[in-house]
Amino acid sequence: MRAMNAVHRALVALSGGRIGWRAGRMVVVELHTVGRKSGARRSTMLTAPISRDGRYVLVASKGGDDRNPDWYENLRANADVALTARGTTACFRARTASDAEKRELWPEIVAAYPGYAAYQRRTSRNIPLVICDPVGGNAQPG
Repeated sequence: MRAMNAVHRALVALSGGRIGWRAGRMVVVELHTVGRKSGARRSTMLTAPISRDGRYVLVASKGGDDRNPDWYENLRANADVALTARGTTACFRARTASDAEKRELWPEIVAAYPGYAAYQRRTSRNIPLVICDPVGGNAQPG
């Protein structure tokens, strides 16, 4: 996962941001969090299967692993995050979707990338969805 993140980040950098901001039907974002243990700034490239009205929905799948991804644990400890989409960075407040919200969003997420359904089948962990709402007047592209 870390190697894939590094390659993706390099692709975006080498192309001057012209390549790498979409993965199929999904927007690619760089999530910036603060490490819950280190206090250091962390970033990871992720897909957002839902992005509209300035809001992004992320899937904490970790490929169906039984553990949550570190980025998810970091934002649980500090919900103030930043997202970079298509070269523009803005501030967001991240929260875990409720069970009802996940039931509503899940079909759209799986339609954007069917692999998420396979990841959920692979683990007994209820894969969290993270809703990132813009803070202040952020006008993010969808």
